[in-house]
Amino acid sequence: MIVHWTNPAETALNELRTAPWVRFSVLALSSIFFLVDPFAAIGSFLAITESADEARRKRMARKAALTCFIVLTSFALAGQLIFRMFGITLPAFEVAGGLILLLIGLDMLEAKRSPTQEASGDTEEASHKEDAGIVPLGIPMLAGPGAISSVMVLVGQVPHFWQWEMGAILGAIAVTALVSYWVLAAAGRVRAVMGETGIRILVRIMGLLLVALAMQFFVNGLTDLGIIQRQ
Repeated sequence: MIVHWTNPAETALNELRTAPWVRFSVLALSSIFFLVDPFAAIGSFLAITESADEARRKRMARKAALTCFIVLTSFALAGQLIFRMFGITLPAFEVAGGLILLLIGLDMLEAKRSPTQEASGDTEEASHKEDAGIVPLGIPMLAGPGAISSVMVLVGQVPHFWQWEMGAILGAIAVTALVSYWVLAAAGRVRAVMGETGIRILVRIMGLLLVALAMQFFVNGLTDLGIIQRQ
């Protein structure tokens, strides 16, 4: 008789990986973080705060991260209401959101900021402002149309407002905002450690994953609309 021995720790890890809350939490965090993409904003942040001292840079980074958190949280909490108010279905928003994410991801593959996140002249104009922490750093550089669309698509998948999925989305937003503050507050050191080449490589990797995520949103939308047959 052959006895098959299984490692209890490995079994528990496999079960954890396949747990719905783990998959959704990873999806929420990755999609929101890749679209906020604080690493790609380092160059613009340093240009805007070129004449600022360390304390002011940290203050602007804090305002930018807080603005990102407030904007994305507001859309997360009001997402279901927006869908009902305008009669928008989740499949339609998945298709539209997937297209927006695809355009942003393609720009990230070229290691450049998407026009939806940073329009031409935004950095130069912001460098002359007394405080650019809210606009344009917080919105649209961090909390741009892509990040908002991703939050809305995720919220549309939550059956009821009080379910754990909403907690996962809000947690992902909070983690993203916190990491964004750390990255921007230490932007000079981050760029010195990673270098311009390292940052561009990281942005390209995130862009590749974002393109795959965009296509998944797009396919999900077409499947829910009945255009693609569900397997």
